[in-house]
Amino acid sequence: MNGGTLVIKIAGIDVGNDSVKLVIDGASEPIVVPSILSPGYERHIFQDEDSPLKALDVRVYSPKLKKNNQRYFVGLLAMEDQDISELEETDNKATSDQALIVALTALAYAGLTSQTYEPVEGQTTQAVEYIVGTGLPVRTYAGFHKTFEERLVGEHEVTFLSTPKLRGRSIRVIIKRAVVSIEGAAALFHMATHDNLTVKNEELYYGCIGICEMGALTTDFPVIKRMSIDNQFSTGEQFGLAGYLDNIIRDVEDQFGHRFPSRTKLIQRIKNRDYTIQRIGEGQADIRPIVDNYFNRAANKVLDLILKRWKKNPDIQCFYVLGGGASALREYINEEAGSVRLRFVNDSEFQNVYGYLKLAKNKTNQSIAAAATAVAATTEQE
Repeated sequence: MNGGTLVIKIAGIDVGNDSVKLVIDGASEPIVVPSILSPGYERHIFQDEDSPLKALDVRVYSPKLKKNNQRYFVGLLAMEDQDISELEETDNKATSDQALIVALTALAYAGLTSQTYEPVEGQTTQAVEYIVGTGLPVRTYAGFHKTFEERLVGEHEVTFLSTPKLRGRSIRVIIKRAVVSIEGAAALFHMATHDNLTVKNEELYYGCIGICEMGALTTDFPVIKRMSIDNQFSTGEQFGLAGYLDNIIRDVEDQFGHRFPSRTKLIQRIKNRDYTIQRIGEGQADIRPIVDNYFNRAANKVLDLILKRWKKNPDIQCFYVLGGGASALREYINEEAGSVRLRFVNDSEFQNVYGYLKLAKNKTNQSIAAAATAVAATTEQE
């Protein structure tokens, strides 16, 4: 907001089943909020957390929620809570209240902490307007992209309660437009184009490319020819890394009596390659063999599905393995793949969100160009 007028921000938001990733046009770093909720309550605070993201305590109002105006602990604050709620395989992010609450919390946080934001004098509730790019899995897209768009677009309000630096502040999150695309396809668009949307990689932009995009609950296999989705060969599977993580949590508890309160907590350990857990009574245990067992099984399954896709469509020039699951399983998949060459990229879990941002910018540019053409045509007629 500047001088009392709203500046519309363009954002990419990946409403993942493990975390919501948000990138605002012009920002240098994505915002990441684990997709975890627990019921909020008055906290005993002995010392404020050092970052608002570590203590997202919010009340969310939205006409699109089934349960409205409720208080929640979101993300890292909910991670250790006994009443934690993580998304399950039966959940559909297009209709899920939980997915919408975490997404709105991330957008509200970005609106309040943005460098370009100047509150108007005497106004208690601030406002931020967005055009957002986002996406859905291949199998969900056809039936639910309109529903997802309708749930996002509109006015919502988020109040931060005990969150340090944001305590007591409210913001209206106004989503003017939502551009919904297919997970994996957006990632390829990002890899194939520059920030100004011109072609960066001709092989990817004009070729026939296979994508394996592995998330927490779904694994998508879009096939993209010349930047268009191949309707015949694109597919998705209703499995992801979450099931394997749940098995690891169960086995660790059975063998060592140590319980990880959430998948997020376990994933943090695995990302840091910290496989040593503390046992009661100063003992320690190595969980690496349990992780290896399940991740090898996951890698086997993923590779099998990729090879089946490739055999069905030998026109595919190369296969990219992307997403949070790809990051976790990269070394295991490469080991299983042997002589089969698969492509991985760094920051794999952020490829989609950057793609969503670019697709939102692309649609916005097209709308501006169309409006300018219409104005020019009207002027000529006059």
